Amino acid sequence: MGLLGNLLAALLVGMLAVMLASCAAPEPTPIEDATSELRGSELTQRPQATPPEPEPAAPEEPASEETPAITETPSVSANAEALYAELGITQLFFDDLQHGDKSAPYQKYIVLHDTEGSGSPENVIYGWENNGNRIAAHFVVGKDGTVVQAVPLDQIGHHAGWGDTGHNSAFGVEDESRDDKIGTTFFSNAYLDYGMNSHSVGIELVHAGGEGDYPTAQLEALDKLIAYIDAYYGFQSSIIAHNDWALSNSDTSPEFEGYLNNYKSARSYKG
Repeated sequence: MGLLGNLLAALLVGMLAVMLASCAAPEPTPIEDATSELRGSELTQRPQATPPEPEPAAPEEPASEETPAITETPSVSANAEALYAELGITQLFFDDLQHGDKSAPYQKYIVLHDTEGSGSPENVIYGWENNGNRIAAHFVVGKDGTVVQAVPLDQIGHHAGWGDTGHNSAFGVEDESRDDKIGTTFFSNAYLDYGMNSHSVGIELVHAGGEGDYPTAQLEALDKLIAYIDAYYGFQSSIIAHNDWALSNSDTSPEFEGYLNNYKSARSYKG
């Protein structure tokens, strides 16, 4: 064919190759479009995860309210309050007539005294306060049955003073540091023991020796006052006269002797 023929043949072969290549290779899909399509397909085909339904919560227990402690008032306390009210006790307190702690564990005795004079219970207490000796019993009982309290029961009152030497041991009391001993004066080697005030309640009856019997109203008030003291502490204290502790003491009077024996045995003037 010569040179011209060869050139034409080569041109035809090249054109054919181009045509075949354009038919066989598809247009490339842009990477971004393919990724989007794939994501769309996945989103379409993969079911969306459903969050698990929460398990039903256990029913809440009601908040437990703290049960308040039940404080039972002993019947003796209620009885003590009733007796105190029945007696109509009034209080006439002075700080300088109180000489230290005398809580229930220390209480052992009820000491009975005479005032060895006349006057109302209030006048007796004002006399104690004004004389500067710092002496006072816890209660004063008037002839008409009036009761006035001069010293709280949980405080020491200076009413029994010095006792016979050896009486601390005999009465099972101690002379220790609870009593401030302000106003006390040592006066004899025969009276060296000073423990009764720290372990007792003092009661003064308005009476002077030799003036005759004690009025019934006064004795009945004393009965109730002793019952009140027993109820207040929840136990019975031994009843003594002041001159049981200090033998030479002049109170109580001889007129009270029979009543004293009844109080010691039966806690009542009637026995």
